[in-house]
Amino acid sequence: MDGAGRLAATLRPKADLKAAALGAVILLRERLGWSRTRPARRSGSAPARVAERKPPPRFVTQIERYLPQRVGVAATVLMLLGSAGFGVVKGGHLDDLTVAFSDTRNALANSAGFRITAVAIKGRKQLSQDEILAIGGVTGRSSLLFLDAGAVRGRLKANPWIADATVQKFYPGQLQIDIVERKAFALWQQDGHLAVIADDGAVLEPYVSRRFITLPLVVGKGAESRARDFLALLARYPQVREATKAAVFVGERRWNLRLKDGLDIRLPEHDLDKALAELSRLDQEDHLFSRDIVAVDMRLPDRLTVQLSDDAAKAREDLFKDKKPKKKAGDA
Repeated sequence: MDGAGRLAATLRPKADLKAAALGAVILLRERLGWSRTRPARRSGSAPARVAERKPPPRFVTQIERYLPQRVGVAATVLMLLGSAGFGVVKGGHLDDLTVAFSDTRNALANSAGFRITAVAIKGRKQLSQDEILAIGGVTGRSSLLFLDAGAVRGRLKANPWIADATVQKFYPGQLQIDIVERKAFALWQQDGHLAVIADDGAVLEPYVSRRFITLPLVVGKGAESRARDFLALLARYPQVREATKAAVFVGERRWNLRLKDGLDIRLPEHDLDKALAELSRLDQEDHLFSRDIVAVDMRLPDRLTVQLSDDAAKAREDLFKDKKPKKKAGDA
């Protein structure tokens, strides 16, 4: 304080602004490599020893001349991003990164009022609502704003139970899904595996539920794609159909019938309608299906061959032995 009780002004050296600006320009030129000339020597002073830099190659000079400023910074950033992307892909984290990005944007959209609050599903019979949403990829984190209706429809149609699907979005938070389900048509067995199939041969699911136990059974390679036409023909003869346990496709050419009592009926490759009509008539008139036989061969067009069971064959043999005339003494 001075003698009058006033605070003495703080003494600050005045900055030489001109000298500071000049120094900044010189420093910037040195950092960017613009200064290639030797500084001028002051009169009366010893020459300053400054290490002379080797001039850069010609192509570097051309690049510095024609490329815009900051291109090096941009190239460095791109290189770093590329390295990071390569590391993500190489490390197998791309799916995690994609899921994290999707969850983030969905969370933002949900907070903005585009949360899915109501879902209406029409046409479902075999599949539950939760199964349909899971198939379509709609979760509790999904937002209506970023939901791809086309992608959801594609995932639904990829499921064997769903023949067609329509997905509609009603903003701000309603989703409607209409589906057309395939119907379980038959059971198909091949190589010991049993599956539920639709009428077009599409495998719907492995047979694990007893609710499909009443479906007709077809067996063999290719039977799934030929079952619809054959079972439609068999339905015209209820007496034969009711007695049939399984239809066996043999050699991808013709059908055999395995009846519930174990009787095998070998049908011809052609004229199936005629053969089934004859089979129905024989059972109505002669009770063919209740006879003691194990197989009926109808493959030849002019005859029907019957194979007896072992007991029936032995009884028949014994019967013929008893009917043979006994030889008299002295007969040759």
